[in-house]
Amino acid sequence: MPDKVRVRITVNGTRHDLLVEPRTLLADLLRNDLALAGTHLGCEQGVCGACTVIVDDTATRSCLVFAAQLDGSSVRTVESLAAADGTLHPIQRAFTQEHGLQCGFCTPGMLMGACELLERVPEPDREDVEEALGGNLCRCTGYQNIVRSVRTAGRIMADEQSEVRA
Repeated sequence: MPDKVRVRITVNGTRHDLLVEPRTLLADLLRNDLALAGTHLGCEQGVCGACTVIVDDTATRSCLVFAAQLDGSSVRTVESLAAADGTLHPIQRAFTQEHGLQCGFCTPGMLMGACELLERVPEPDREDVEEALGGNLCRCTGYQNIVRSVRTAGRIMADEQSEVRA
């Protein structure tokens, strides 16, 4: 078995050519090798959703995927949401506006799960949000504000798209 394997991966729009141990998890690659600490590790068993990122347009638990499996893939982390000038993404603005944040530990996974949902279903109903984020655990809220945040984000994004087209 080789000591290291080559992985070519695009993270938040930047291509990386890395040598990693075959057992390196995506979460560890992001946090330790690429210094992207926004991806949180909670249960490390894929149950809590704190480590959710988007891999090739699909919400993925980064604690369950080996980095070596992702050669040629594209990954987006919570760091990809805000603009370079610090302007918050509509999802981040909605979570702030609707009080969908508490301690913040689950927030990166919630934001990325919401992002993937809103790319598939631009104006989700309550059931869509509950299904998409059902595997993301939050110990601080009753989820009401999180669901409202995602639905508000969908409306904000639709409004901003309308303004761009006008």
